[in-house]
Amino acid sequence: MYEAGELKKGLSIQIDGIPYVITNLEFVKPGKGQAVYRCRLRNLIDGSVIDRTFRSGDKFEPANTSQREMQYLYSEGDQYYFMDTKTFEQIFVNADLIGDARKFMLPETVCIITFFGEKPISVQLPNFVELKVTSAGSSFVGDTVSSTYKTVTVETGATIQVPPFIKEGDRIKIDTRSGTGVYVERV
Repeated sequence: MYEAGELKKGLSIQIDGIPYVITNLEFVKPGKGQAVYRCRLRNLIDGSVIDRTFRSGDKFEPANTSQREMQYLYSEGDQYYFMDTKTFEQIFVNADLIGDARKFMLPETVCIITFFGEKPISVQLPNFVELKVTSAGSSFVGDTVSSTYKTVTVETGATIQVPPFIKEGDRIKIDTRSGTGVYVERV
């Protein structure tokens, strides 16, 4: 059990059976009365954010979360199948849990899946993935009036903005942390 004095940013706690992570914490000691902790908490299951105030004597259960390294195998409809890289156990995850990250997933991509008990609650792709450009629009030499980027399609079907020298068949490194994919470099 955690006490209110042990709360800190990034700590995962359980309130009413729901896991939360503390995203902001403020200690307030009024002139009179008991000290309080004002917390902003993000729900680890649905992503909603709440504000709560706790007194210095309050106690909290640690959230029963764990992370496992799992390899993406294939998808079937809205189900995405993953395999634990250590135990070879297979699970499926709904597409809405993965979100926009699925635009950058190829089979054999190793992801970090967070579990609450035995239920998967989030899927995190590697920070960078390398994908092949399958379709690249043309760019014009000396075209400096418009943007210096062009749109390309990669092998997963995602479209991203890249510099004009990228052509079809090139392999590019993409930063997946933004959710929309950001060009990093040609590899």
